[in-house]
Amino acid sequence: MKIAARFYIAAILAFLYLPILVMMAMGFNESPLYELPFSFSTRWYQALAGNAPLVNSGINSIWIAVATSIIATVLGTMASVALSRRTFRGKTLLQLMLLPPIAIPWLITGTAMLVFFFYSGIGRGLHALLIGHVALAIPYVVLVVGTGFQTVRADLEEAAMSLGSTPVHAFFSITLPLLYPSILGAALFAFAVSLDQFVISYFLATPGFSTLPVQIYSAIRKGFTPEINAISTILLVGSMAVIVIFALFAKPGGVSDKR
Repeated sequence: MKIAARFYIAAILAFLYLPILVMMAMGFNESPLYELPFSFSTRWYQALAGNAPLVNSGINSIWIAVATSIIATVLGTMASVALSRRTFRGKTLLQLMLLPPIAIPWLITGTAMLVFFFYSGIGRGLHALLIGHVALAIPYVVLVVGTGFQTVRADLEEAAMSLGSTPVHAFFSITLPLLYPSILGAALFAFAVSLDQFVISYFLATPGFSTLPVQIYSAIRKGFTPEINAISTILLVGSMAVIVIFALFAKPGGVSDKR
């Protein structure tokens, strides 16, 4: 059974990571048609430096993802505080309404946003794109931070207030530091959701402004080149570096190993 279980896990990992490794390797292959034998070359990274549309779309995706991560994390954390520590009419319904945006296909969500923004006067453009990304990311933030709240004892704030602390000071000095791992994890989640978003970006962006997923889609329609492998590898390595740093310095649940 142990051998079968290990083989099963290894097969899953291979299924997930082998295509990524092949994609990264082919970015260093001399052939534009992925021909073998493999011939190491950095020509596609050099070509990427001169591909302004692809580079600009990558930069657009990164800064939109950063902005989405910051805004969604702030708003989602505030919502999590209200849902976790306050009782009000409609709370259960509001918690339930956070789940459909995650389950509804993004194609339907994108179409609905396009129609709503058109008739409400918001229109298309960078502002609409940012609103759409934030709206999609907030439910993930609320769920992740809300899970973190379940590991934080509410009586710690009550003990601080019994010693003379104000509710605001008790929250920022006690609860918030314990929530840092959950908040950082939620921010990374929001960043990943925005960076990977294609449908919303495709529907709400205006001509002349493109994100990386949309630009890759357009490039594939004209003919796939290993420059796409190059920029995908750069973003992948950067994202993995951020995740590794988070894993090294953040303690899940806000629990420290120090005594």
